[in-house]
Amino acid sequence: MNDRQVLYVRFLGPAGRYPGLLRVLHGITPVVQAVPPASALADVRGALRYFGLDAARLAQLVRVRSLALLGADCAIGVAVNPLLARMAAHRPDGAPGVAAVPGTPEAIAAFLAGRPVGDLHGVGPATVRTLAGYGLDTVGGVAATPPATLQRILGAAAAHRLLALARGVDPTPVTPSAPPRSASAEHRFARDELDPGVRRRALLTLADELGYRLRGTGQSARALTLTVRYADRTATTRSRTLAEPTAHTQALAGTAYALHDALGLQRARVRAVSLRAEELVDAALAPRQLSLDPAEERRRRAEAAADRARRRFGRRAAGPAGNLGAA
Repeated sequence: MNDRQVLYVRFLGPAGRYPGLLRVLHGITPVVQAVPPASALADVRGALRYFGLDAARLAQLVRVRSLALLGADCAIGVAVNPLLARMAAHRPDGAPGVAAVPGTPEAIAAFLAGRPVGDLHGVGPATVRTLAGYGLDTVGGVAATPPATLQRILGAAAAHRLLALARGVDPTPVTPSAPPRSASAEHRFARDELDPGVRRRALLTLADELGYRLRGTGQSARALTLTVRYADRTATTRSRTLAEPTAHTQALAGTAYALHDALGLQRARVRAVSLRAEELVDAALAPRQLSLDPAEERRRRAEAAADRARRRFGRRAAGPAGNLGAA
C-alpha cells in the first residue's frame, strides 16, 4: 500500500476563475502544483488527519468549495500517484464528479487493464503506433508483456519506463508551483524578412497566441517585451508597461506594433521576432477600466467566442484574419 494520496483536479468553469481554483486547493493543502490551463495536482496526505476525512471526501469538499466560491464544478481523480489520479479524472463523458482508484495492486491492475496505451500520460502517438504494430494496444497487454520483448521493441530505457507506467507505478512528486510569471512566443521567418507588413502580421500572430494562452490560465500581463533578431545575429529588445493589465489580443498587438515601429527598421533584414508577456497577474484581481465603447465590448465577446471554438476544435479554428496562419 502507498501512503500518498493525490488529487488531480480538472476545473470545468470559466478560464478566468482558474486562479481561484488554486486558492481553493491551497485552503486544503500547501502541496499544490498548477497544471495550466485548467488543472492542478494536490498531495493531500498531510490534510487527511487535519480534516478528519479520507481523500475521496476531501475531493468532494473541493467540489463544494469550487461551486460555492467560483460557481463552477470540477472533475477530480483520487489515487496514490499523479498518473492514476490524472487518468481517473478524465472520464469519457467529461462530466464532473469524483473518481477514486483504490491503492491495492489488484485494484490498480483492474483499473488499468482495458485502457488504451495512449491514456498513459507521457506515452506519445509514435510509441502507441509502434506498440499497435505488435498487437499491444491496451495497458493490460503491455503490463503482461515480458520486459525483454518490450526492450526489443522500444529500447531499454523506454521499455523500463513504459512497463512501470503500465503497472501503475509513478514516483513523480507533486511539486508546489504557481502559474508562470511570464510567457513568450517567437516566430522565425523562412528567409530574412525586409517587409514591415509581414513582420507586423507575425507580431499579430504572436500577440494572438500569447493572449489565448493568458486567457486560458486566467492571467493578464502588465508589460510586453519585443525582441527582434537580425541576419547578422545581433538583436534589439524593447519593453513597455501596458496602460492596464490585459490579455486582450488587440491591446497586446497594438503595443507590439508601437514597439516595432519605434525601431525604424526600414532596411533591416529580420530573422526572427519574439514577444514576452511579463509581470503576469491574476486577471480576476487586475483592475480594468470600464469601456463605454460598444465596438470594444463586441470585440471582447467575439474574442471569447473564438477562444471557445479553439478549445473545442483546435487552435486554427478561429483567430484574427491578419495573422500568418490565415489563408
